[in-house]
Amino acid sequence: MDWDAIQQEHNASVNYVLNDMRDDIIATAEAMISAIKNGGKILIFGNGGSAADAQHFAAELVNRFLIDSAPYAALALTTDSSNLTSIANDYDYNEIFSKQVQALGQKGDVLVGITTSGNSPNIIKALEVGRAKGCLNVCLTGGEGGECSKWSDKLLTIKATSFTPRVQEGHLVIIHCLCEIIEKRLVEENYE
Repeated sequence: MDWDAIQQEHNASVNYVLNDMRDDIIATAEAMISAIKNGGKILIFGNGGSAADAQHFAAELVNRFLIDSAPYAALALTTDSSNLTSIANDYDYNEIFSKQVQALGQKGDVLVGITTSGNSPNIIKALEVGRAKGCLNVCLTGGEGGECSKWSDKLLTIKATSFTPRVQEGHLVIIHCLCEIIEKRLVEENYE
């Protein structure tokens, strides 16, 4: 293991997020704030580690991030094992998120697909359904953004790396930045 290489790659990913992606992250947070204030919800999904990130993101919005605040409408589409397994079994694994978006998504909602490669078929399919329903599509990816870039209204891609561990570390920084901006603004505006 080359500790110096790990540190260098990690720093490159995090610095890219905090410096190069700043305006895109702020704009995405503003879009999420607007959706929440207008009665929309944030639907978040991903596979594997990105599924865990989806759950983490939703929990920070529903419970609280740093400040005691009102709960904000967010849902991880990765948590209902009965939905996931029945859709995968009866239809196809690539539909596990799209069928949930079809059932739960509404115009004005924000979909957040998390995929390190940007090429996960089930994420792409969910974004396709979201676009047809009038949702705002956000995608967290790495590298050049993959196929998801075609279906994203807000593409948050860590172009500094396509190495999965470093992309995931950057995604966590993005999620925390989004949560902090959203919560701070809505608390300042006394949104409940």
